[in-house]
Amino acid sequence: MRRGSTVVTGSLMLTLLWALSLGDLSYGAEKSDMGGWERGGPYNRLYVASERDKFKGTVLEIKDVTPLPGMSPGVALLVRGSDGDTVEVHLGPRWFIDPKKMGIKRGDKVTLKGCWAEVGNKEVFLASKVQKGANFEFKVRRSRDGMPYWTMSPEELAKEKAGN
Repeated sequence: MRRGSTVVTGSLMLTLLWALSLGDLSYGAEKSDMGGWERGGPYNRLYVASERDKFKGTVLEIKDVTPLPGMSPGVALLVRGSDGDTVEVHLGPRWFIDPKKMGIKRGDKVTLKGCWAEVGNKEVFLASKVQKGANFEFKVRRSRDGMPYWTMSPEELAKEKAGN
């Protein structure tokens, strides 16, 4: 069920202070072992920013997922798209994202931006951001190049926040 690729453009919505939603975390750049989530690793190379896409749907479930063998657990959403198909949407590593603090719950109607990838012989959507309503945005990757927030230093994260 591969979706067509569409470059995502447009104005940014008011950004949720993701630093607050993520809670007290050890930022990726400070972690010596990212559990397979490192910048430039096999999993993150699957995110191809030039093939960004988006779709709308309803969150059915928030779950833990291990994308590739040997990786530490991550957080994913199961989303029923407007076409009725159910899609697994990967957000990022569990050590970086606290599902209880991210501001997304079952039943939320969301717009997801990111790209499609085959992960472990399964078509999934690697999210860069999740938008809910007019004033909520949960970002996990930089839009222009797909750089994961969990691999950024606190200084890089602050710069991203200031740019929004």
